[in-house]
Amino acid sequence: MAVFTYRVARPDGSTINGQVEGDDESRVRAKLESQGLLVFKLHRRGMGSAAASGKSWSWGTLPLGEFLIFNQELFALVKSGLPVLRVWELLIERSTHAGFQQVLRNVREDIRGGSSSSDALAKHPLYFPDLYVATVKAGEQSGNLPDVLQRYVAYLKLMIGLRQKVMKALSYPVFLILIGVGVIGFLLTYVMPTFVSVYGESAKSLPWATQALLDVVNHAESGLLPLALLTMGLGLGVRAYYVTPAGRLMIDRLLLKLPLFGPIAVKHNTVQLTRTLGTILAGGIPLVDALQNARGAVSNRWVSQGLAGAVNEIREGVTLASALDRPRVLPKLAIEMLSVGEETGSLDAMLRDVAEFYEADLDTRLTQLTTWIEPALLLVMGVLVGGIVIVMYLPVFQMAGSVG
Repeated sequence: MAVFTYRVARPDGSTINGQVEGDDESRVRAKLESQGLLVFKLHRRGMGSAAASGKSWSWGTLPLGEFLIFNQELFALVKSGLPVLRVWELLIERSTHAGFQQVLRNVREDIRGGSSSSDALAKHPLYFPDLYVATVKAGEQSGNLPDVLQRYVAYLKLMIGLRQKVMKALSYPVFLILIGVGVIGFLLTYVMPTFVSVYGESAKSLPWATQALLDVVNHAESGLLPLALLTMGLGLGVRAYYVTPAGRLMIDRLLLKLPLFGPIAVKHNTVQLTRTLGTILAGGIPLVDALQNARGAVSNRWVSQGLAGAVNEIREGVTLASALDRPRVLPKLAIEMLSVGEETGSLDAMLRDVAEFYEADLDTRLTQLTTWIEPALLLVMGVLVGGIVIVMYLPVFQMAGSVG
């Protein structure tokens, strides 16, 4: 049996941490709830929870993992039926982020003064984005806040998982590139100067490849600083241009057209939009407001700009599928599936199906890309390093051949 760690609250509001054995998470959760406990956090020991794995990503000024934990606790407390002020007092006690804790105090005071939770949260956009505020407001208006929060927690977990897949696919190729560059730099900086001193007196009889490499090493020291400054300047220039609205828009548009990576970016944006839009619509928010809020969850500015035009068209009576088809920011299949969802009156369910379809497709593409790019990088690095070593030893081979 597996061991699960948990954090729960007793009926009197006090919290306890502990461990328990069980077959799976659902059974352990049911066992704890049957004892009258409110489950804040539950995960298998030795396996990072979705919250833990998401701590490096920020949601406003709060790490996304902590924001997920906050919403898990909020869901459990609201579901328990505790008074609203008591819910926020417990959340304040459980918060370990100093700035966020003060924000929660301000939210509690606004609620005590007569504001709704959504209105109180809206005053702190750095911690609670429009998407989240709109979701909470929809839950309050429908009287179904626990279900809305539960869907939002599930949404956060899925978005963390999506980011994990992308980062995992990119991390190893980047690692290989850094290792390869480090090895080549070591050979040229520390090993090659030794050969320069050895071959210096016989430079005229060196093979042309070895002579060319020696020339590169001899001139590297004088040209290294200008090259480093030029590279740094270009990097800072691109960075400065990217943070401008026009620069971000152009670069994000180019990313969608890159071979190999462009289709992956399109699928990633499709998942972001459909998953977010489906979650908001399920909370009872009107389509125009839902799409306007869902734009904020799409990381690509070019796609987000296209969605702004779609929002205006929907206001004029155009269907969602037609409005999303015009800016050409989503795959044709996704548009057709959404059109079917609108015709059958099951748009929120179809959005979920589209998100799941492209999540699976994205996972497959990332796996294929990783499978292809890893041996390709190894081959390139091997050829470069092996070529440098062979060129360095060519005079030795030449001398051995002449002696023989």
